[in-house]
Amino acid sequence: MQAPDPTRFILIGTSHPGNVGAAARAIKVMGFSELWLVAPRDAEAPRRDEAIAMASGATDVLAATRVVATLAEALEGVSYLCATAMTPRDFGPPTFAPRRLFETLAPSPHRVAFLFGSERFGMSNEDVYRCHACLSIPTRADYGSLNLAQAVQLIAYDWREALGGFAVEPRTTDATLADAASVQGLLEHWQRTLVSIGFLDPAAPKKLMPRLNQLFNRAGVTQEEIHILRGIAKAILQQSAGKSSP
Repeated sequence: MQAPDPTRFILIGTSHPGNVGAAARAIKVMGFSELWLVAPRDAEAPRRDEAIAMASGATDVLAATRVVATLAEALEGVSYLCATAMTPRDFGPPTFAPRRLFETLAPSPHRVAFLFGSERFGMSNEDVYRCHACLSIPTRADYGSLNLAQAVQLIAYDWREALGGFAVEPRTTDATLADAASVQGLLEHWQRTLVSIGFLDPAAPKKLMPRLNQLFNRAGVTQEEIHILRGIAKAILQQSAGKSSP
């Protein structure tokens, strides 16, 4: 089981319990577990039904969510703080695309926290100025609106990838390719079938069967596919024999 990463995700002034639940889900799926709420509109947000529903199983993250009154409390133990803001500030920390910053931040020994502002107003200048860097998620120039939980998910994903990511587990086993004898048996079956329906003239076969042989070789058919194709050929032969009977 993946050990929880100490990265902290901090939501400031969050209005909707549903967004708290969705944020919990977003960080858990990326292997994180530390969610803090600073002065949320509803201090009981992590325990609301809407939050639990939107968490979709990340109830352990909700149960462990810390609710504090000030940002200073949420920053205890943090050594590198990243703001997330769509609006550039004239004064404050440098702004980076997440992946660019994470290339150098991930190998560092810092205890990192990501700050997200409220749904309506984003982050205040005062909170942004506390940070070492400001992250701006690249979006369309004329439409950069992201839901709070969507922003959390994107940052969590990019950060996890920078930390090494997760392996993609194969969902199916590798198929067993048919051997040459099985392919030849298929070709012989299809040759009889094509002759029975008048598609192939055995007196003048030309290069149809060698071309089908090359087609199957390129396709790399599996043993299961051989069975399917032979089943089709068998059905055609049976139907053809039925039509030719008096």
